[in-house]
Amino acid sequence: AGVYLPLLPMAHQYLVTDDIPEIVARGREFPHVMDPGGESYLRQEGRGLVIGFYEQPCEPWSIDRTPWEFGQELLNENYDKIAHSIEFAYQRVPVLQRAGIKRVIHGPFTFSPDGNPLIGPVPGLRNYWSACAVMAGFSQGGGMGLALAQWMIEGEVERDPRGFDVARFGTWTTPGYTVPKVVETYRTRFSVSFPNEEKPAARPFRTTPMYDTFTAMRAVWGQQYGLEVPNYFALPNDPVYETPTFRRSNGFDATRQEVLAVRSGVGINEMQNFGKYRVSGIKARAWLDRIMAGLIPQPGRLSLTPMLAQSGKIIGDFTVSCLSETEFQLTASYGAQGWHMRWFDQHAEHGVKVENVSDARSGFQIAGPKARELLARVTRGDVSAAAFRFMDVKRLTVGMADCIVQRVSYTGDLGFEIYCDHMSVRHLWQVLTEAGADLGLRPFGMRAMMSLRLDKFFGSWGREFSPDYTPAETGLDRFIRWNKPSDWIGKAAAVAEKAAGAKRKLCAFVVDAKDADVVAWEPIWLDGAVVGYCTSGGYSHFARKSVALGFVPSARAVEGLKVEIELLGERRPAVLVSTALFDPDGARMRG
Repeated sequence: AGVYLPLLPMAHQYLVTDDIPEIVARGREFPHVMDPGGESYLRQEGRGLVIGFYEQPCEPWSIDRTPWEFGQELLNENYDKIAHSIEFAYQRVPVLQRAGIKRVIHGPFTFSPDGNPLIGPVPGLRNYWSACAVMAGFSQGGGMGLALAQWMIEGEVERDPRGFDVARFGTWTTPGYTVPKVVETYRTRFSVSFPNEEKPAARPFRTTPMYDTFTAMRAVWGQQYGLEVPNYFALPNDPVYETPTFRRSNGFDATRQEVLAVRSGVGINEMQNFGKYRVSGIKARAWLDRIMAGLIPQPGRLSLTPMLAQSGKIIGDFTVSCLSETEFQLTASYGAQGWHMRWFDQHAEHGVKVENVSDARSGFQIAGPKARELLARVTRGDVSAAAFRFMDVKRLTVGMADCIVQRVSYTGDLGFEIYCDHMSVRHLWQVLTEAGADLGLRPFGMRAMMSLRLDKFFGSWGREFSPDYTPAETGLDRFIRWNKPSDWIGKAAAVAEKAAGAKRKLCAFVVDAKDADVVAWEPIWLDGAVVGYCTSGGYSHFARKSVALGFVPSARAVEGLKVEIELLGERRPAVLVSTALFDPDGARMRG
């Protein structure tokens, strides 16, 4: 079928002990143990133990292809590569020192670049399915089998599959990327991971025309879908590296300055990391009306809309921009390209063409109270508040570049998104930065973006919006056009939930935090019991408050509700708030 999947067999070795009297005498099964310090795992096997290792001097096996004649054979023992790991384990678990070794198992098993399975319908092919890289058979096999069966029979999975979906790597991976990334994943499988950690293997790989420019400006890089994205720009005396931590990092002050530059003047941020799609054809509007639950705008306007599965679960949150009656631009999460294009292909219709232009179309957003003044300096078009309203979209020439300009911003501020062909990106940067120098124009990265959106309690794809949630639970139902005549996908389920009411509600909280902020999945306590959990959070540098977004029972979701949010093992007081921390009436954003 000509399909390349990013997976690699690794030679893995574990030991099976003879009977151990302490195990026999327990009378109940020994728990499964993972040791981050020793890079090993331990579990009961009969009347003894199994101990396996994720050693640093690891060994990729059969890098180019698995021989056709290879079946269930094992590899020769290689004690040298696990000698240090064995020594550490025997000190950690002294009973192993007295146990004999019954046998040694050394064989290949497959890893993907992130260590998770590759399951589901393969994008671009009809009825072609993947069930690969299930490296932990006992712990993963049952769930992956259930997910695959549900996908084949029901057309979707009951739980969010993005962590194991074969589409999550798109079409951009290569063997040259997969090998070093899998080796890194193998070596760090049992390492403690941090929410801000950026692993270095196979990077940089995919970069924009701005990579060298931003590197010279001391960008501290993150990555999304293989693309290098600035997290923040290090201050002059700071390292160009963010130290992994569970607490506020050494990038905190730099991020604060970027946020304040946006709120007080004007900031600029590259928009390569938006998923972008061109939908065209005589049936484009009718097709979008069926695919999307919300309003499909008229020419010159844009709208926000959820995209739903038949179950009514959220599978995308999109900006739909109408460039003409036969041409639309869709923007969504850059990391969901494989997922979204597969959905579009599965619902393709004659008379509609959908093109993924995520890497062909790039540009910048400018945001802040001086954003309109900056844009007016670089285009002959009328960008006054009366001529260029909030949620308008126009074709404008900016400098010498033909651009699609939208008056909207994820920062929640006065802002414009300026899209151009990727060949014009450097020119557009030069035009904007020269014109904005005396306005204090400052680049900002994703750390600042995530802080800015918290000021307005804006949700984020993969956090607040995912296939685990519904529009009524998350507040996206306000963007649904309930009375439109088309039979849009997910309508029956969404209408039923609207009538019944959602059992839980996404809310915002201000947290009395110390030096650590919510990331995701932290428990929310009320009256001594866990009643919900956080979906995301962080620090609002504008409001100087720690903010969390999370679910609580709808009946308890009232202004001023006092809860506790567990941060690093400590319950911290938090209060439910519904008034935005910045521009609560939207006067600046819409003005």
